[in-house]
Amino acid sequence: MFKWFKLGISVVVIGVLIVTATVYGVLSLSLPALDGHALSDRITAPSRLSRDSMGQAIIHAKNRQDAAYTMGYAHGQDRFFQMDILRRNAAGELSELFGSAALKLDEAHRFHQFRQRSEQIVAAMDDTDRNLLSVYTQGVNDGRLQAGMSSFEYLLLGVDAQPWQPADSLLVIFSMYLDLQSVTYKRDKTLIHIAEHFGQSMVDFMLQPSSYQAALDDSQLPATSILVPALKAPNSVAKHISHIEDTPLYGSNNWAVTGQLTATGAAMVSDDMHLGLNVPSIWYRAQLNYQTTDNQPVTVTGVSLPGVPAIVVGSNDHIAWGFTNGYLDTADWVELTAQDTVKTVTEEILLPDGQSHAFELMMSEFGPVQQFNGKRYALQWVAHQPYAVNLNLLKLETAKTVAQVLDVANHVGIPVQNLMVVDEQGNAAWQPIGAVPARVFPSDLAVPSNRAEPALWQKNELVRPQVINPNNGKLWTANSRVMSAIAHRRFGDGGYALGARAVQIRDRLLAQNQFSESDFNQLQLDNEARFLLPWHALLVDTLTNSAKPKDEYQQALEYLANWRACACSDSVGYTLVKYFRMRVIDTVFSPIENHLKAKEETLSHLKRYFEPALWQLIETKPHNWLAGHQDWQAVLERSFSEAQHTLQSRFGANMANWRWGNVNQLQVQHPFSQQMPFLSHFLDMPSVPGFGDSFMPAVQRRSFGASQRFIAQPGYLNKAVMTVAGGQSGHPLSPYYRSGFAAYAEGELTPLLPGETHHVIEFSNK
Repeated sequence: MFKWFKLGISVVVIGVLIVTATVYGVLSLSLPALDGHALSDRITAPSRLSRDSMGQAIIHAKNRQDAAYTMGYAHGQDRFFQMDILRRNAAGELSELFGSAALKLDEAHRFHQFRQRSEQIVAAMDDTDRNLLSVYTQGVNDGRLQAGMSSFEYLLLGVDAQPWQPADSLLVIFSMYLDLQSVTYKRDKTLIHIAEHFGQSMVDFMLQPSSYQAALDDSQLPATSILVPALKAPNSVAKHISHIEDTPLYGSNNWAVTGQLTATGAAMVSDDMHLGLNVPSIWYRAQLNYQTTDNQPVTVTGVSLPGVPAIVVGSNDHIAWGFTNGYLDTADWVELTAQDTVKTVTEEILLPDGQSHAFELMMSEFGPVQQFNGKRYALQWVAHQPYAVNLNLLKLETAKTVAQVLDVANHVGIPVQNLMVVDEQGNAAWQPIGAVPARVFPSDLAVPSNRAEPALWQKNELVRPQVINPNNGKLWTANSRVMSAIAHRRFGDGGYALGARAVQIRDRLLAQNQFSESDFNQLQLDNEARFLLPWHALLVDTLTNSAKPKDEYQQALEYLANWRACACSDSVGYTLVKYFRMRVIDTVFSPIENHLKAKEETLSHLKRYFEPALWQLIETKPHNWLAGHQDWQAVLERSFSEAQHTLQSRFGANMANWRWGNVNQLQVQHPFSQQMPFLSHFLDMPSVPGFGDSFMPAVQRRSFGASQRFIAQPGYLNKAVMTVAGGQSGHPLSPYYRSGFAAYAEGELTPLLPGETHHVIEFSNK
């Protein structure tokens, strides 16, 4: 018997080894070759693609066109599936890969008709830009085909990869519009519902200005006296508390100081862009070396977005620049009347089995139409305009001064960003860069069709606020209002962050008058919990004044006494305060959330605004907001009880396991492992204890945070930093699949400039 048991075990082990070896062998066939020679008739002269120990692509080419081809080749080798997902996401074509499970998302994105818009923009481009896109496209396809076998994602899905097209590069940028600006029109849609069902007074109450304001001119939005609106809610609300989900605040931090505040005399910039963290990382490290048409040498180093032939953030050693999401108001819902013409178009979504799914869209002269709240509304959004996307970002590569960059900034077609730019002469500036509609009156609520300004929506705004070399030599942005209160009236609020992050960054900068790269990195990793200090005091007061037996909250109070006022990995007290605040929001606003859910709406898009209203409720204790609770002490105790219940259900009854590093553990996953957990060990980055949170410079949630960290002084790039949240390659067997992630997770400084060359591909045109 034992003999047969041993034999059975041996057979199983051998079978597993055979299967593993087979899978490994198949996957190995799709690994790209990193050394060798290639031939292409799309380049004008020999070029070279090198990779260093981290897999950073180093490109040497005669001109920008040849550099675009070689960059496309690198992207196609290392990131094609990621690029495919981005283009399909924007176009509403994911169902062709993933089947009917993606239909709802495809319908939502097909609403914007980005595929048609991309093709129209390519057709209208000048010959230089269209040719550069065409050459880049050929590079992508050549790089993808070089391995000779489809990557493992297509093998698992059982579908064939489709060739890259020039319009697909624009779709990648439109995918960023969906990430960075969809909150603007979703926010406004929620506000329309609230105004209709709870009144204008509730809208004003929720949107009242916060005390966390950090405009560059120190201007304040006036905190007018807003009365707490009456809220009629059934007593049953107390029995069912709806959780209001957090929506990721796609944004970033950046700041800069002029040369008078550095030892070198060159200005210095810091930039960390906050996005969802996935495998592979959204960014791809690259350096381009080429000559301009007048034979001037260019070397630009930074991160690119695979699918787009540009360096997004980086430095050419004369200037350095970075972005944070601008959150200007770039969208309006237009309330249509019976006299407004609406036509219907049919959209067809392909499925993997060759079948298709057809559905109808309503269109108007103002934009695509949705019906909600018993009315028809058209969406006017800057992303629907012809100037929304172009290749003008490439012009930053050859700029040598801040002034030259600002001349270009107004004409760049990307989602509007806060541009922070510095130069080697010591200058520093801030200005909005990207597409901004010229319409004059931004609105939080629906605009009547007779005031929709369609002609102005079709024009890009060229007159924009800017700050150059401020007297104190310091600039900062963090997704809250940066411009003056007066300029704010013109450009509006498209979903600004609360401002606590910006205030903390500003205060750190103002407290110091000399800066180095290490000082900037220390600020990037600042996880002091200044924002939660009042909430900590409130929770301690709530538990101390409870009528329950003293030992009920003794352990929690001990952890709160030692919380260290930081989002530190070992802090249980921080977790208690964080979850307490979350549950207070749920408890207080559940009557409104429950109503909105019945309308397929949610307060999630407004959650970042709640702080002033919350504290007004806590301090004034209005009886008509109790929703069945006995008093406000009961509301707060109930909130803490709900927080404890949530933590127990997720992390067990032992409160020691609620330390923040465990609760907020960083988990950077591949999209496939999220659906097939057995692939996690093979595809995901290592899990690491959490560090940081939402309302502090060190932004980090479980799968969201700083996607890169960049620090640079032009002219002194040997000390510049670029740390990316993942490796270069999307292939799990590549040595570059996880390269750089450990340094990112530990907060270490990774050089911007490439290191010693490890691999080389030579390209020739003969």
